[in-house]
Amino acid sequence: MRDQARVVVIGGGIAGCSTLYHLTREGWSDVMLLERDELTSGTTWHSAAQVTNFGMNQTMVGLKSHSIALYRELRDDPDYPVGYNHGDGGIRLANTEAQMDGYRHFASVAAGMGVDFEVIDAAECARRHPLISADNLLGGLWDPSDGHIDPAQLCQALARRARLAGAEVNRHTPVTGLMQHPDHTWTVHTAKGDVRAEIVVNAGGYRCNEVGAMMGARHPVASMEHQYFLTEDIPAIANAGHRMPLLRCPISDYYCRQEKGGLLLGFYEQDCRTWGMDGIDPHFTNALCPDDLDRVTDVLEGAFARMPALMETGIREVVNGPITYTIDGAPLVGPIPGLRNAFCIVGLRAGLGEGGGHGWLLAQQIVHGEAEYDTWVVDPRRFGPWATVELTAFKAVEDYRNEFRFHFPHEHRPAGRPVRTTPLTPVLAAEGAHFATVDAWERVDHGGGAEATLGFRFDDVERLVGEEVAAVASGVGITEVSGFNRLELTGRDVRGFLERMCCGAVPKREGRLGLAYLLNHHGMVKCEATLANLPASDRGPARVWYGSAAASARHDRDWLEAHRRPGEDVGIRSLTETHTILLVAGPKARAVLSGAARGDWSREAFPWLSVREAHVGIAPATVMAVSFSGELAYEVHVPNESLHAAWLALRRAGEAHGLRLFGARAVESMRIEKGFLHWKADLLTEFDPFETGLDRFVRMDRVFVGREALERRQAEGPRRRLVTLRLDCDHAPAHGGASVRDGGRIVGTVTSAARGHRTGTNLALAFVDPAMAEPGMRATVDVLGEAVAAEVIAPSPYDPDHARMRG
Repeated sequence: MRDQARVVVIGGGIAGCSTLYHLTREGWSDVMLLERDELTSGTTWHSAAQVTNFGMNQTMVGLKSHSIALYRELRDDPDYPVGYNHGDGGIRLANTEAQMDGYRHFASVAAGMGVDFEVIDAAECARRHPLISADNLLGGLWDPSDGHIDPAQLCQALARRARLAGAEVNRHTPVTGLMQHPDHTWTVHTAKGDVRAEIVVNAGGYRCNEVGAMMGARHPVASMEHQYFLTEDIPAIANAGHRMPLLRCPISDYYCRQEKGGLLLGFYEQDCRTWGMDGIDPHFTNALCPDDLDRVTDVLEGAFARMPALMETGIREVVNGPITYTIDGAPLVGPIPGLRNAFCIVGLRAGLGEGGGHGWLLAQQIVHGEAEYDTWVVDPRRFGPWATVELTAFKAVEDYRNEFRFHFPHEHRPAGRPVRTTPLTPVLAAEGAHFATVDAWERVDHGGGAEATLGFRFDDVERLVGEEVAAVASGVGITEVSGFNRLELTGRDVRGFLERMCCGAVPKREGRLGLAYLLNHHGMVKCEATLANLPASDRGPARVWYGSAAASARHDRDWLEAHRRPGEDVGIRSLTETHTILLVAGPKARAVLSGAARGDWSREAFPWLSVREAHVGIAPATVMAVSFSGELAYEVHVPNESLHAAWLALRRAGEAHGLRLFGARAVESMRIEKGFLHWKADLLTEFDPFETGLDRFVRMDRVFVGREALERRQAEGPRRRLVTLRLDCDHAPAHGGASVRDGGRIVGTVTSAARGHRTGTNLALAFVDPAMAEPGMRATVDVLGEAVAAEVIAPSPYDPDHARMRG
């Protein structure tokens, strides 16, 4: 065994083998894999190994498409062919119109990635799968590429190719410790000696937290027992004349695929069980959990009703093994929060189906710093320290029970809530507010009234949202913005640091603030931040507040810390947990603020993009004149211990002006009417600032991170342009990922959408071909299976001159 390597990958399942192989494909051969036992001896060996192209967003579809292409290549390798039944086809069933709407939308999402799904009715489902009954069935989603693969052969084939490219694979080599040095390199201690590594990758499967503990990291990954069984031969399969399609049933929580002359039938029972919560036996390898078919009786009854042939066949073998889940069901693939030169690829509940793509994505991040897709959907930094073992277990159980029930728009499932609250959460709840979650913070979704209907169409809540928007536009509204990422930057080098990090102007004067964008080394949009210059006061020295989206807290801090030079006097301190925003918006907002806080709040004394320390009532506050709604608005940043006091002061001052509570859905509607962008919806690492319409925030005469790459991209011209679309329909909004078409040809993808209540229009933001980006261009947008007429319009259809928010 070598005693040094550029990258050491820990774990020899599909995650580790795929990462090792793809690192060699990206040109790095000085890489090593360490496996405590045999390859695939953890979860991979007992996987049902289904390989679908289905995904709820384009990134996941793209990863699965990569997996399928790779697996087909391995299948056809004459030197080491892998057993892969590709193209059996698969059906996801549905018995509600809302589910069918979802399938229509996901078919459009997939089309944008070159993948063809088909939405079929109940009769066609039964025709394509002759073992199923069409009772209580509306239809389904057909994936022609569905199939399954031999997991052991797959991993051996990937390891073989990696070896041929120079990688080293060491079996029976348990890692016993990890030590990071001041230069961020690692010593990996093993039972066979030490290895010095530049980079370490945790691909430890259900033992990922044992590996993580050696690095001082904890991953929100929990294991669930998962049972499936293999049946005896079924005559109808032999008589069908073709292989049975795969079946996934959200109605009865089971799946099945053909296995030789019978079926493999797997269950996602409600009476499910976590595994390994109190530690894992070190000798548990190539092992299974005890069978417990009594737990799946209710699911089995549903399977019998859907597939009567099951009642006439026997069970040949039962498999019960652990599979890993994260809090939101998506894996953790990317940098480990708070560490340098440390990555993970863990929590792959659908490891075989996605593993080829995940290893590809991770290898690109390690070698190039970014992947060709925006990776936020799988980024480990989307969870923070609040993602405890207990919360992970609660959410893993919830996800397991809903394995084939996709998340609807505005659906916030109840398990493990509330996690993060402010002193106002119970106050707002008592007022009837409905909450959504943002980075686990409870945030007002809408102010009360109707419950959201789980679906893709406009519902009764939309009427309430319209009322909230009208109240803000004509008078004044108030809401709490919990969890807003707030970093305080101090030190003599702060300005130079920010000027190097941001691609545009950085506010210079005290008491002023501005919007700034940070690029990655490829010239793509990395971060969006509000920078506020606060003068020295009794609350602290002169400092800059860096504010960004709640979910970006770990992501942005990692980026800033990674670029702080040795000896550079820049202190970075998080205030996210200690402060909360009260947002007051509307033409009467100044009157409300003036009634609650001493001082001159006139337009002349406190113009747009100003920041001032003050007291709201008796509560110390930092007030910013900034708007995400397009109305006159003030962000009132308050320490949490004074939050209720500030709330009461603003409420009292607002009584004379009809102050009304509004929520995040109203904000979403208003910001899209203004063409204001949302991080990781419209601001993606797949596009540069010029493609994203941020030209006014770029100063090419300055030196900043990503400038040289951006110059090259600017010379090449845009691949896409972000535009605003007006849709000609009233029954549903577009949804993120929906395809934009020109005469049937896909020319773009929707990033976000909402009804614009002030403009009376159905709006969407989308990246489209540059030739389609001029106002007046006409296209269609896929809205739940319909080609809805759409027109490109000028950005900011509401108050395009921004006169209202300047007051």
